[in-house]
Amino acid sequence: MSLKSPFLKGLQEEMRMRGYSIRTEKTYLYWIKAFINFHHKRHPETMGTEEVTQFLTFLANQRNVAINTQKIALNALAYLYQKHLHHELGDLGFCYATKQRHLPTVLSPSEISLILNELDGRDRLIIEILYGSGLRVSECLRLRIQDIDIDIDIDRASLTVRDGKGHKDRQTILSNRCSKKLTTYIEMAIKIQQDDNLHGIGPSLPNAVERKYPNAFRQHGWMFIFPSSTTCINPYTGTLCRHHLHQSVIRKALGNAVRNIQINKRVTCHTFRHSFATHLLQAGRDIRSVQELLGHNDVRHNINVRALSKLSSITKIGSTEAKKVGCTFHC
Repeated sequence: MSLKSPFLKGLQEEMRMRGYSIRTEKTYLYWIKAFINFHHKRHPETMGTEEVTQFLTFLANQRNVAINTQKIALNALAYLYQKHLHHELGDLGFCYATKQRHLPTVLSPSEISLILNELDGRDRLIIEILYGSGLRVSECLRLRIQDIDIDIDIDRASLTVRDGKGHKDRQTILSNRCSKKLTTYIEMAIKIQQDDNLHGIGPSLPNAVERKYPNAFRQHGWMFIFPSSTTCINPYTGTLCRHHLHQSVIRKALGNAVRNIQINKRVTCHTFRHSFATHLLQAGRDIRSVQELLGHNDVRHNINVRALSKLSSITKIGSTEAKKVGCTFHC
């Protein structure tokens, strides 16, 4: 992100120093710029608690934003004042957004099968992993070859999510069907990497790996399983590299599939994560183990899983129907 303001540029550099993700960086900068523009481009140093309260109240009353959107704006401004400017905001006392969270959409196994039948190849495999392993789409697309563990001897497989939400790693299940398909895409990824290496290019690497291990881009373990079709400039290092596939590619493919079968539900990539959790709960798994697979540490902090738990008790799905889905669980 190119920034003209020296103040915002310094803010961006500090977030990168603290290890914030590009996505968090863009989100925080968006809300901080919105806050500054709301107050007619006054410098944040000249503002404080009162101005922050006014902005958050404006979001709730005039913009009618959802609760989570208001919280994201609050987090951005809290970072600005408490970590960057070192000013305590104190008790804000702003008006909370009243727009309630929506109950998560959950698909039945038969609906999931219909959607999967409209997808082919890579796009189908990615959606199968979202449902079969409960991943966020960003987590799936960031998978590298070294994150897949396939044990042929005992016919079991698992995958590791690196630096997930909250900078946490976790291991989760991987269906046999997905693991068999993944071997083909791993071979294809390695071929792309080898061709890139001939031109001194490799996959984008996290943190300081590129500096510590100059030849890491040649190691197959670091290659993305679902690489982008084009190369790009690494925003951290400025070097030419190949990043993973962009989320918009999968969202577009999923949107086309849903329209083709005319499901009257709001279906997104995240819907398959909700369906994963719900179907496990319906199959008898306890809520705590489902939380661990999803990467949540505290049951109290995840309202969606508790809502899904209640939903699963209302609409029980038979195990025979669940077995119709291509991605079966090892749990």
